This record gives sequence, structure tokens and C-alpha cells, in this order.
Amino acid sequence: MNDFLEIQKSNLTDALVEHGFATTGRLLDDEQCQLLIAGYETAEYRNHIKMARYNFGRGEYKYFSYPLPPLVQDLRMRLYDRLVPAARIWAERLNMNNHYFPANHIDFLKTCHDGGQMRPTPLILKYGPEDYNCLHQDLYGALYFPFQAVILLSEPEVDFSGGEFIITETRPRMQSRAHVIPLKKGEAAIFAVNYRPRKTVKGYSRTSLRHGVSKVRTGNRYTLGIILHDAK
Repeated sequence: MNDFLEIQKSNLTDALVEHGFATTGRLLDDEQCQLLIAGYETAEYRNHIKMARYNFGRGEYKYFSYPLPPLVQDLRMRLYDRLVPAARIWAERLNMNNHYFPANHIDFLKTCHDGGQMRPTPLILKYGPEDYNCLHQDLYGALYFPFQAVILLSEPEVDFSGGEFIITETRPRMQSRAHVIPLKKGEAAIFAVNYRPRKTVKGYSRTSLRHGVSKVRTGNRYTLGIILHDAK
């Protein structure tokens, strides 16, 4: 696994503050990706969602149960450590006075659990041919960490085709803008859960971001989602 120092050297905080999203180098190797894919059928999960049933798109996903698999737990904690600086900048600029981001993830989860958000949110998503994910946000409760990550577990143009990761920005008094984020196997996109601050002449305004996945044309596409707050 990439030790995240590479992400730090690539000015992750600056990229997130400026754009609301960033990509990483490779975080997971082939063996780790395959382990997570194989575990889709065998690991312990708390819930199995068929997207079509809820008009979320097409495809399916499963939420992990506690205790999380060691690989997922380690990723979650280390991501939090690297993202706290940017989260604190955003909280100040967006006047998120009801959100507290302590230095470590254990203390942040305690705040979630004290507020009744106790269900784990990391998940594995599976898409087959013609599957897609509608634009959405992953909030799960009043308390949320402002960033989350998706890690592609399958090889584009080998295991699947299509299925591009998409982020849209809804900008006040402006037309919406879309970003297609190219990822390779084992790479992550880190992006805003809800809003990002946008500089204005009077300070900062809120630009809403949503994310989704375009239609998969062929094959199967697996993704690991790392959400850093827990759910009600």
C-alpha cells in the first residue's frame, strides 16, 4: 500500500481546497484489489443494496459491518489523518461551527456515535453491463466529514469499459459544471461530500458537488468507497 507520504508531497490539501477533488497515486496493489473483490461474496456486511429498487441507478453495493476488514480500517484511519488539515480549512471558510474535526479518526467517530450515527459506512460497489450510479451525496446524518474517497478495484479497458467516475458542481447563479475523473486500478479519487468553498468578492460561498458513475458498457467494475463518518 502507498504510505500516503506521496499524497502529502503532491499537495493534496492545496488541490482539495482549490478544486474540491483530487486524485492519488496508486494506493492498493493488484493483490489487495483482488482480495477486496473476492470478499464481496464472502465478507461480513451489514446491508446489501440493489440500486434500481431505490431509483439510485443500476448495480449494487454492500456496506461493511464492524469490525471492518484490517485493510479497510487502515485506509480509513490514514485517509482521515491526511485530510484533517483541508477539512479544518473548509470548516472555517464555510462557518461549519457544528462540526468538530479532532486530530484522529477514533475521536471523530466517538463524536458521530455520541450523536447517534453508529453504523459503518465503508462499502464495495459492483457494476455490470448497463449499470450506472445516479448523481448523489453521501451524508448519512447531521454530522459528516467533508471528504470521502473511492478506490477503483478493477482495470479499465481490461475488466470493464465505460463506467467513468463523474463529479458535478452546482455553482450559485452559474451553470453547472461536470468533471470526468480518470482512475487506474488501485487509484483513488478524493472529493467533497457536500459543499466546497468558492471564493467570492464577499468571502466564500458554497458550491454543491455530487458524484456518480456513467453507464458501464462491458465487464464488471468494482469500487471501494471510504466514507469517514458513520450513519444513523
